[in-house]
Amino acid sequence: MTSSETTSPKAKLSALRTKLIAWLTDSAYPLWAVAGIDPHNGGFIETVAQNGTGLAHPRRARVHPRQVYAFAQAPGFGWSGDAAGIVSRGTDYFSTYYLRPDGLFRTLAAVDGAPLDDRAVLYDQAFALLGYAAAATALDARSSFEERALELRRAIESRFGAADGSFRSGETAGGYVESNPHMHLLEACLAWAEIGRDPGWTDWVQRVLDLAVTKFVRPDTGALGESFAADGEPAPGVAGRIVEPGHQFEWAWLLLRSQSRHPGPLREVALRLIAIGEQYGVHNQVAINALLDDFSVHDPNARFWPQTERLKAALLAAQITGEEKFWVMAAAAAQSLFPYLATPVQGLWLDVQLPNGELLDSPAPASTFYHLVGAIVVLDKTLKSPA
Repeated sequence: MTSSETTSPKAKLSALRTKLIAWLTDSAYPLWAVAGIDPHNGGFIETVAQNGTGLAHPRRARVHPRQVYAFAQAPGFGWSGDAAGIVSRGTDYFSTYYLRPDGLFRTLAAVDGAPLDDRAVLYDQAFALLGYAAAATALDARSSFEERALELRRAIESRFGAADGSFRSGETAGGYVESNPHMHLLEACLAWAEIGRDPGWTDWVQRVLDLAVTKFVRPDTGALGESFAADGEPAPGVAGRIVEPGHQFEWAWLLLRSQSRHPGPLREVALRLIAIGEQYGVHNQVAINALLDDFSVHDPNARFWPQTERLKAALLAAQITGEEKFWVMAAAAAQSLFPYLATPVQGLWLDVQLPNGELLDSPAPASTFYHLVGAIVVLDKTLKSPA
């Protein structure tokens, strides 16, 4: 055996953590702090070309709170840049150009902040709540940001709440219910339950957990669906059959985070989601984009973000269960990140890997930074935690 073959998964993870944190602090944060921020208005840029130039694309609402979250974590990794200033200016930009008079955030704005799509969707509101939580901690302003978060939570209930306790994805009554926005709503409410004072955050956590177990997870297979009709049945056509490995992992991580504080079979459900994602959704060492509900491959390409969610789920499963197979899975997931990071300008990433292993040459989407930083946060905390 070679030395690499006898190295334990934890030792491999420790070495990979060192490389990833160095990449963050030496390359990614410095690059995105310049190329990823509009020098004229402080807004976050949607995409950066592989030569390191920010592109003048319209900016989705979700990008701003995601980048707020990413930069809010920077001091914890030892980055000495102006993280607090970036978080503060980014939050101000988001509120100035995206907040509608009714308290919800519009979907899309131009480079100069002019509205391009005034609709509000649940997905963006969930990320606004998460961005507020990140800013509250980074700027030591929990009370003021919780007030803003509570106002937004009330607006979400008023405009998106459905009779069965779920939330519509859009403002139109009778539309489809999607699990993905609920997942990010759960993530945001978990963040606020940890730092906020209002007990409603814990209530909303339980509300979404109940929906996950009773509505989103298929009772026949244990897989988590993406799109549902108003009656709770899977949406008609292909949309109702989609199973995304990345979301199996991401939901599993959130359910495992919640299982110690909330009743229900969350651990069993989460471990089944991980098993489905790993057995059927990982091909050629990477998590692919989509399966169908019979676990056949629907989209064999592999975007970058599912690899980060595979890492997070494996790490928490390993920590909770102590099972070696999850440490092995985590090490494989961490290793799978590096081909995406092999860019001519360090600090960027490639977004799509083809089934033959080729990575497409395309601009780096800013929205992926949230996934990557979040995974490195979990990796760092896991390895620092007592066994």
